[in-house]
Amino acid sequence: MIPTMILFGLVFGRWWRASLLAAAVFWPVVLLAGDAIGLDGSLMMAAALGVLNVSAGVAIHQSVLWIVRNTIAQRPRAKNP
Repeated sequence: MIPTMILFGLVFGRWWRASLLAAAVFWPVVLLAGDAIGLDGSLMMAAALGVLNVSAGVAIHQSVLWIVRNTIAQRPRAKNP
């Protein structure tokens, strides 16, 4: 399940704020629906871990995006005759 959340962050890393918010809301809902967790104090911990996992994917996405943008910006441009 953790790789799923990291993949979610990788795919939707462009919209990182919405991705983190969605992880905080939907990850505990998924765990509740699957009876993996109950309505106790561990629900907040599950939300925090969901956000942490998605933030890893978002960080990778944003890093790759930054590298690509800087590489493209530093390429010499062809001169028009």
